[in-house]
Amino acid sequence: MDFSLDLNTIWFLLVGILLTGYAVLDGFDLGVGALHLLAKKDEERRMMLNSIGPIWDGNEVWLVVGGGALFAAFPNVYATAFSGFYLAFMLLLFALIFRAVAIEFRSKQPMKWWRTLWDILFSMASILSSFLIGIALGNIAWGIPLSKGGDFQGNFLTLIHPYSLLVGVTTVALFMMHGAIYVVLKTEGELREKILGWVNNAIIFFVICYVTTTMATLLYLPHMTELIKKHPILFIIPLLNMLAVANIPREIYHRRDFLAFLSSCASVALLMTLFGIGMYPDLIFSNPHPEHSLTIYNAASSQKTLTIMLVIALIGMPLVISYTASIYWIFRGKVKLDQTSY
Repeated sequence: MDFSLDLNTIWFLLVGILLTGYAVLDGFDLGVGALHLLAKKDEERRMMLNSIGPIWDGNEVWLVVGGGALFAAFPNVYATAFSGFYLAFMLLLFALIFRAVAIEFRSKQPMKWWRTLWDILFSMASILSSFLIGIALGNIAWGIPLSKGGDFQGNFLTLIHPYSLLVGVTTVALFMMHGAIYVVLKTEGELREKILGWVNNAIIFFVICYVTTTMATLLYLPHMTELIKKHPILFIIPLLNMLAVANIPREIYHRRDFLAFLSSCASVALLMTLFGIGMYPDLIFSNPHPEHSLTIYNAASSQKTLTIMLVIALIGMPLVISYTASIYWIFRGKVKLDQTSY
C-alpha cells in the first residue's frame, strides 16, 4: 500500500514517535540495568544506579503517553494487543515495577547480602523487561492469529517462536549497547575505563543479533519490505542506521562520549523507524490470514475523535518534551556520589 499523509497516518506517526521516544530514553536505563552485575564493586554499582536515578521514572512517561495515544487513536488495536499479550504485558509490568522497587530498596541497608540480592533482582528485571519488549515487537511483525473480527485466537505459547525470541535477544543487545555508552558518558576514572571495554563487546553482540534478525526478516517476512521496495528512497533509513552504529566506536576512540551517545540514540530511533515503515499500514499483522490484520484504517477511532485528540496531542506533546529536556538539563554532567545518593 502506498503512503498517504491523512489523519490516520498522522496518528500512526504520532504513536510511533512516542514509542520511539520511550525506546531511546528508557532503552539506555534498561541497558544499564542489564549490565549492572558486571560491575563488581559496591561503589561502581552505586555509580551506575545514580547515572539513571534522577531520570528513569521520567523516561517511562513516554510509554504511558504512547499507550494512551494508542488507546485514543486505535482502540481496537489496544484491545487486541492487551488481551492477546495479556500475560506477557503483566510480566513486563511486574518486571518494571520490581525494577523500580530494587532501585529504591538497594541502598536502604548496608549489608552485603541485602545489596547483592537487590542488585540481582534489578539486573534480572531489566533484562526481562527488554526481552519482553522485543517479544512483543517480534510478534507484531511476524503476525498473530486473528479472527475476522480482530480477536486473538491463540495463547501465551503462541507468542513464543524462534523469530520473536530472536527479536527479544536483539532488543536486549541493543539496550545493553545503548546503556554502556550512556554510562561512559556519565562516569569518569576507573569505572569509565572499565566500561569502555564493555562498549566494544556490546556493539559486537548487537551487530551479530541485528544481522541475524535482518536476514530472518528478509527471508520470512516479505511484507516488512514492501514499502521500501515501492519507495526506494526509504532505503536511506537502514543505510543511516548502519552509519550510526559504525560511528559509535569511532567517537568512543576519539573520546567524544556525547557524540557516541547521540549516534546510539540515532541507531535506536532509526531501527524503530525501520520497524514502522515495515509495518505500515498494519498495526498488528494477522498470520496466517493477512486479510484479518488490524490497520490504521479498520482499527481507528472516528475522524472526529482523531481530530479532537490531535489538537490535545499538539498541546500535550510539547509539555512532555519540555519536561524531559528540563530533567536532563538539570541532571547533566558526571555522576558524583554523596550521602543522598542511592
